[in-house]
Amino acid sequence: MRSRYTAFAVGDDRHLARTWHPRTRPDEIDLDDIEWVGLVVEDAAEEGDAATVTFRAAWRRGTERGELAELSRFVRRAGRWVYVDGVVNPPGA
Repeated sequence: MRSRYTAFAVGDDRHLARTWHPRTRPDEIDLDDIEWVGLVVEDAAEEGDAATVTFRAAWRRGTERGELAELSRFVRRAGRWVYVDGVVNPPGA
């Protein structure tokens, strides 16, 4: 999770593609002009080859400020964790 956040923050679309499950990875990864300014991992759970991570990521764009809350799902594939999908603003966030 932290490496993917860093990839978004520095604009490393190649790392994002490598860490995204091929079944759910978009054809193009759009890294817009958002500046990511903070990450808080609130919870992480692993069960076998599946895991979830709940996080909040702060962002800014010019004078706008905001926060993304997500419950992300990961699976272990060929020994590496890859992002499958996520629920933005999950209940209780």
